[in-house]
Amino acid sequence: MATSLEKPKLLHTPSDLDETGRAKLSDSLNLIVSDLFALYVKTKNYHWHMSGRHFRDYHLMLDKQADQIFAIIDPTAERVRKLGYPTVHSIGEIGRKQRIKDNDDVYENPLDMLIDLQNDNRTLVKGLREAHEIADDIKDVATASLLEVYIDEGERRAWFLFEASRDVN
Repeated sequence: MATSLEKPKLLHTPSDLDETGRAKLSDSLNLIVSDLFALYVKTKNYHWHMSGRHFRDYHLMLDKQADQIFAIIDPTAERVRKLGYPTVHSIGEIGRKQRIKDNDDVYENPLDMLIDLQNDNRTLVKGLREAHEIADDIKDVATASLLEVYIDEGERRAWFLFEASRDVN
């Protein structure tokens, strides 16, 4: 029995999937969880600070995209737990793992915001594809299936951001 001074041992969820592969996939998914949090906050930041003649359209689009990003954080983190590993624990850990760069600028040009988010969604999709490869390697169809949907959603967000930022005149 663990005393209050001892750390409890990790509980590993039983699985027929390869242990080393599950560890590698969990690490990859934790990077994605961190990227999702960072992209969510950045998208909301741009949503809150949007300005200009297309304010309403951009504001609403970014709000919808932020909701979509937020909705996939929990299932991704829970997938890590189903694989038998811990997920991120804090904002600090997210900050250390995230590959999506923060933007603390007081003002950002609206088109630059859209382009920045377009690139960030592409970065996210790249990470999702890398995790999908690992899932395929260990025959984890449940994780692969989730990731396929998230890849499509990320590509759709990037496409909308691309089209909204194009100069067609």
